[in-house]
Amino acid sequence: MSEPPASGQAAVDQLLEMLDLQRLGPSVFRGDSPQVSRQRIFGGQVAAQALVAAGRSVDPDRTVHSLHGYFVRPGDPAVPIEFRVEDIRDGRSFSVRRSVAYQHDKVIFFMSASFHVYEEGLDHHEPFPADVPAPESVPTVAERMARYPERLAVLAATSPRAIDVRYLGEPGWVPPGDRPVNAEPRAWMRIDGKLPDDPLIHAAALTYASDLTLLDAVLATHGEVWGPGGVVGASLDHALWLHRPFRADEWFLYDCSSPNASGARGLASGRMFAADGRLIASAVQEGLLRRIGG
Repeated sequence: MSEPPASGQAAVDQLLEMLDLQRLGPSVFRGDSPQVSRQRIFGGQVAAQALVAAGRSVDPDRTVHSLHGYFVRPGDPAVPIEFRVEDIRDGRSFSVRRSVAYQHDKVIFFMSASFHVYEEGLDHHEPFPADVPAPESVPTVAERMARYPERLAVLAATSPRAIDVRYLGEPGWVPPGDRPVNAEPRAWMRIDGKLPDDPLIHAAALTYASDLTLLDAVLATHGEVWGPGGVVGASLDHALWLHRPFRADEWFLYDCSSPNASGARGLASGRMFAADGRLIASAVQEGLLRRIGG
């Protein structure tokens, strides 16, 4: 019999192993994928690994403040990924890197990332949303999906297990017809275990998590769902801005919305708030969304 999927700290340790890239040269790294039932690599994984590769070539005093990536081809989970980092610029305050992911000698993803030395300056942010319940009072995904065992089994086999996600409304994995229009696309999240103190690892973990529920905001606007009888999707690009220090292994609220869907593409944006109300990051993503049969 196969071993049950790892969860909790064991799953987080697997995430850390995935982010611990093997250095093949001064600016070349190798990354592997976790053994899950996926036909293609989770987009958040390759983006997180590309960020780690870029960050390992930058002075640790400079932390990432923004990244912009494009998903060019589906990644093969059975094949290692080679990351090649280009040193674009090192200035007095900023460092810019380009990190490109290859499989089978073809580009599957590329990212530009900018790193900044901390400076004092103006400080404000949007307020934390009102009337949001505490994360511990929100049901887990398994509890919400318990009445749909077949869909829960597929979700459990294919979703990243190192992230504890607590949807405030109906998740996009319920059957067609069971999700209301304008379902609240908010979720509490945290890495489900302890991470080391390295800020780059926390930034990579947040990048990993930021790709998990963002496009679901597009579906929520229409009461649509993922899977049979609903929609299948793929990330086309991803942008993330990191505003303030944070820990990805502590609760943060991912508040998402969708300003547009057209031409089989959907655009979504998200704000990430720490539990103490600070805005820690903002994300924007466009995805390809196609209807599929039941």
